[in-house]
Amino acid sequence: MSTDNLLTTLNLTCPIVQAPMAGGATTPKLIAAVSNFGGLGSLGAGMTAPDTINEQINQIKALTDKPFAVNLMVLSAAESTTFDTSMPDWLSGYYQKASIEPVLADKPAQLFDEQFQVLLDNPVAVASFTFGIISQAQVDVLHAVGTKVVGTANHPLEAKAWADIGADAVCVQGAEAGGHRGGWLAQSEQDPMGLLVLISQTKAITDVPLIAAGGIMTADAIKAVQTAGAALAQMGTVFLTTTESGISATYKSELLKVANGQRDGRTRLTRLFSGKQARGLVNDYLEQFAAYDNTSLPAYPQLNAMTKPMRAAAAQASNPEYMSLWAGQGVSQVQALSVHELMTQLTGV
Repeated sequence: MSTDNLLTTLNLTCPIVQAPMAGGATTPKLIAAVSNFGGLGSLGAGMTAPDTINEQINQIKALTDKPFAVNLMVLSAAESTTFDTSMPDWLSGYYQKASIEPVLADKPAQLFDEQFQVLLDNPVAVASFTFGIISQAQVDVLHAVGTKVVGTANHPLEAKAWADIGADAVCVQGAEAGGHRGGWLAQSEQDPMGLLVLISQTKAITDVPLIAAGGIMTADAIKAVQTAGAALAQMGTVFLTTTESGISATYKSELLKVANGQRDGRTRLTRLFSGKQARGLVNDYLEQFAAYDNTSLPAYPQLNAMTKPMRAAAAQASNPEYMSLWAGQGVSQVQALSVHELMTQLTGV
């Protein structure tokens, strides 16, 4: 399928997908602004309660009549409800030293099936998925309510698995991408592929339309991934510093400091915050506990729940050194712009 065909399939007028960043970054205003410009705004709803997802969908629908996506994290009921690993000693020690009481939620994550039901009760143009793969039956029921399906892959075999169950497109996420890696096969974590290699190797085994993600920050980078064979470009980090972004002032300030040369812009893939590989700015937390990154850690979402009190306390204190500052390798190119200004720049309109 060509670029124009995927644009037509998703009813877009420009080849930009705003990445579905969970955790409050993707506000209804941000999503609607991207969609109103002709791109695909995306709600990162993987950590959001079902009732709230429903409310947010309604808020976005009130701001735009254009297509937008809702993204969910594919987790089993057991993964979402079970704490079967104790908190690592080094993390317990940190809490004790910092005088923080690590109160954990009753379950580490939202129930996927309940979130998924919202997409059937209040349909949206596009549903995208990360951290796992849904069933062909689930693809079929989404198609039945008029929703296109987009999977996420860090490895060609993951992309092929999505193609085989009828996904309309697959987002291939290179190692350059900020935030959590969306794959689920062991191969995708063992030797993370750069985006261009991932595109070429995926195209060799499937003709499913591809959306490219990872380090894309400019109009030239969009053209480069299209030349490599992707239909659309998914961009996340570049939207974090927009006016409409929902991230904290501290987080936004740290990203802009990198762009202004006031902060080290190194990023790192780490499991220390959540138990799942994710790329963010290197800070004191990642440096202090680096020795534990490749050890046996509680899996996602358990470790994510265990570090939440630390991250919350750091955010409350405006201390970026113990926050998860997710960012891709292109972070030095962020700008303080409105979504409209950014999209104009990216599309040359």
